[in-house]
Amino acid sequence: MSGSQIFALGNFKSRSRRFVSFLLCTIAALNDVRASDLAETVAAVKPAIVAIATFQKTRSPAAVFFGTGFVVADGLTIVTNAHVVVPQADVEKSAVIGILAGPTDPPQFRQAVVAAIDVEHDLAILKITGLPLPVLKLGDSAIVREGQSLAFTGFPLGMVLGFHRATHQAIVAAITPIVQPAYSQRSLDAKAIRQLQRSAFAIFQLDGTAYPGNSGSPLYDQGSGVVYGVINMVFVKGLKENAMSQPSGISYAIPSAYIRDLLAKIPG
Repeated sequence: MSGSQIFALGNFKSRSRRFVSFLLCTIAALNDVRASDLAETVAAVKPAIVAIATFQKTRSPAAVFFGTGFVVADGLTIVTNAHVVVPQADVEKSAVIGILAGPTDPPQFRQAVVAAIDVEHDLAILKITGLPLPVLKLGDSAIVREGQSLAFTGFPLGMVLGFHRATHQAIVAAITPIVQPAYSQRSLDAKAIRQLQRSAFAIFQLDGTAYPGNSGSPLYDQGSGVVYGVINMVFVKGLKENAMSQPSGISYAIPSAYIRDLLAKIPG
């Protein structure tokens, strides 16, 4: 190899090293930007996250937590899961349904009424009175794609961890029917049969772990905070994973299109 060839080879290796270094610095910078974007989004989202609870002055504790909700529209409208609200309304006749809101611990309890229920899509809309709370914007869930990175904020494990909103990241692993046709009659149960008779609408399967208490949490874009779904733990897992004896670590969300449909049915 001639001297000029050796020089050219060395120059090429030097340029390659500089290029690789540039790429690594660029990737690191992009990651920092994304982390910064998410941190700013979480700070904006958290004030709109509320806890769903019942209140009874004569018991201890007076407020009992059941799930997460988030504020939309006029600041007095709360979205959560139907399975979070309905059992409490039926069982605790002497207790008042409401939300726990505010930045303080203990939080403020505000009484709510159930404005609309969609059992098929496991959604509920609550209405509160008083001063409006910060709101989240609903997006078009039809634009969500598999592989997209989203986040959700709520109260994992409820008040066990105190009144602290926690955020988790998730990738949309699949967009899949809420219930699959059974391989045999033995794997069917009454809930799955009822759902198959209604519809096998699509849901978001997430590569991210949600916990009891996260039901009703908003699933949102990490940069804008726009909501594309509602985290659902009990209802969906009972349909998709009823044959599993151990939790899979997979989480699910109901697309925001069904929230829009339910909100449109509320008078005024």
